[in-house]
Amino acid sequence: MAESDPLLSRARGGSGRDCPPGLPASRSVPVGPGAVAGQDLCFDQAVVFIEDAIQYRSIHHRMDARSMWLYRRYYSHACQWILSCIICLILALAFVEIPSSFTSTADVRYRTAPWDPPCGLTESVEVLCLLVFVADLSVKTYLVGWAQFRKSLWLLAYLVVLVVSLVDWLVSLSLVCQESLRVRRLLRPFFLLQNSSMMKKTLKCIRWSLPEMASVVLLLVLHLCVFTMFGMLLFTGEKQDDGQDRERLTYFRNLPESLTSLLVLLTTANNPDVMVPAYSKNRAYAIFFILFTLIGSLFLMNLLTAIIYNQFRGYLLKSVQASLFRKRLGIRAAYEVLYTTAEGETHAQGVGVKAQDLLQVLQKVQVDSPHKQAIMEKVCSYSGGLLSADEFQKLFNEFDKTVTKEHPPQPEYLSPFLRTAQFLFGHRYFDYLGNFIVLANLVSICVFLVADADILPQYRDDFVLGILNCVFILYYLAEMLLKVFALGLLGYLSYPSNLFDGLLTIILLVLEISTLAVYRFPHPGWKPEMQGLLSLWDMLRLANMLIVFRFLRIIPSMKLMAVVASTILGLIRNMRAFGGILVVVYYVFAIIGINLFRGVIVSPPGNSSLAPDNVSAPCGSYEQLEYYANNFDDFAAALVTLWNVMVVNNWQVFLDAYGRYSGPWSKIYFVLWWLVSSVIWVNLFLALILENFLHKWDRRGHVQPLSRSLDTSPEITTMDLLFREVLEEPTEEELMEKLKHHHHLQLCR
Repeated sequence: MAESDPLLSRARGGSGRDCPPGLPASRSVPVGPGAVAGQDLCFDQAVVFIEDAIQYRSIHHRMDARSMWLYRRYYSHACQWILSCIICLILALAFVEIPSSFTSTADVRYRTAPWDPPCGLTESVEVLCLLVFVADLSVKTYLVGWAQFRKSLWLLAYLVVLVVSLVDWLVSLSLVCQESLRVRRLLRPFFLLQNSSMMKKTLKCIRWSLPEMASVVLLLVLHLCVFTMFGMLLFTGEKQDDGQDRERLTYFRNLPESLTSLLVLLTTANNPDVMVPAYSKNRAYAIFFILFTLIGSLFLMNLLTAIIYNQFRGYLLKSVQASLFRKRLGIRAAYEVLYTTAEGETHAQGVGVKAQDLLQVLQKVQVDSPHKQAIMEKVCSYSGGLLSADEFQKLFNEFDKTVTKEHPPQPEYLSPFLRTAQFLFGHRYFDYLGNFIVLANLVSICVFLVADADILPQYRDDFVLGILNCVFILYYLAEMLLKVFALGLLGYLSYPSNLFDGLLTIILLVLEISTLAVYRFPHPGWKPEMQGLLSLWDMLRLANMLIVFRFLRIIPSMKLMAVVASTILGLIRNMRAFGGILVVVYYVFAIIGINLFRGVIVSPPGNSSLAPDNVSAPCGSYEQLEYYANNFDDFAAALVTLWNVMVVNNWQVFLDAYGRYSGPWSKIYFVLWWLVSSVIWVNLFLALILENFLHKWDRRGHVQPLSRSLDTSPEITTMDLLFREVLEEPTEEELMEKLKHHHHLQLCR
């Protein structure tokens, strides 16, 4: 069937109204090879629509057989995994390219000359990645069609970025890699953005929230300017030893210095240092700084957090509503395609989709097996009947639920003694005993570490600790074997906590046997020697510390801890988009920082010792604190420096140092980074934490007891259903209207 042909119409046996003639008949009325081919095409289209719905993809793409084959191959796990690896590879080139990060330290005083790749090495890898992206864009353009391509700003931007990158690559080769600026390095994060629909939605929500954020930022700027002028008028000392004069010379010398001092105070990074000179002279000066902090830090900054949470939540809700509509549209499109194959038969039950047809489609759908199995079991319960549109939609809600994994049955023993032992060692109290033993193990390790803290390693006697470790490891081994006896090997391995405990026990056992083989059995005066960075004995004690993770198993039994833990797990699942945005921002600012400040920080003169004399440097300065490793001389160092500034602890040191070494304009860069990272992104992160926590907290009172029936719906965990109580289900008219405007789909209904 050609792409321009409509999908199977509802006209059967000459009863069609306005559908084009020559369409294949339904499978219930076989009229030849064309009918079978048309039915197979409908099944394939339904498979693609269902996969689009599951992944929240747009259904506006070509639907002919050849295009669908290419579409499914493109969105296969293997192809997407390769594309993700290519994106990671081109982003990772920043660590290898000149200036490379292959040095043991970033400190300019001790750093050796880095290895610089020869011209053409990284460029060859880069052009291969760019060619893959060209192929990626070509496939996307073909699949969506030229009309849709012209409407997609992301695809148009993709084309522009590729053209600019390839031109810049040619310029690099023509200049033998000696160009001072590579524009394409700034554009690389775009490849990460365009490959993630969730990151696009997050970026759109941030863009929509910016006007509301800007209003509070303007209030902050006004607040900063008013107090700056007030401070410059207030601290005009008349004497050289006057506290006002010391305050002016240190923090309010001129307008830029005054703005910087109060901006840093807004983040409380220089409090109370900025207040001390004037406060030492007269306690009344503290009122100025307290009022500034109260209004700016405690009121306006928290107001900004509230506005960001409210506005971002609203726009995120709109985005999630659009995702829900996209999902429902894909499912409805699959229903419409399968509905046409069942209409040729007269059914007493009415009209709809035949269960056996849906089962054939589900067999081809690429999705994880547990969810597919759950849906197929529900479809089989219809016993060959017809599914209505509403029933068809509800079936696919299973993909939003967590499928509970059933554990293998326990082994059956004939002996009453063995059955009693199985009951005891499979009981939860046996786990409690194990947790108590682990606690004792941790306490013993901590006690000996504290007791030996002031004793040199060569004078320590590890006899008692060695005996205790042997005892604890023997218990862990016995616990593992007894649980295998009670649960069976497959049953034991079906619990993730048992997998971790078993793996940890094996590691501890191997290390303990190795320790005994090398150092013999513990005895008074036993001192395992240091071999390399860590001795075998130190490795054993570090492995013991991993036992603390066993206590994570007690979290589900404590409601409040379970709420917090589920919030953290929800964040891990839903933070990929936010984490991706942060990676993009870090990458761009790091590249800009390298181009602006590379080589600005230099080693102090006369530095030939690992303990340089910094007594002459002003207290609290970049040089006195020995912050030389915080620079922009390579990509890895730039990332760490940006992280330290984002934390805003002592970030005034960076403002002062780079202002002295490169000029006062450098403060603009760091202030912009503070706004983007600490103000905007951190507040968005807080908004996501609040949304997850409030969602979990509201559900806490509705948790059903453990003795729930098998028909109870599993927990819903997807991010879009955080808003399920306020989301509006699209109407049938909206879905059908959208389907009628599909460029590659025609429904005669």
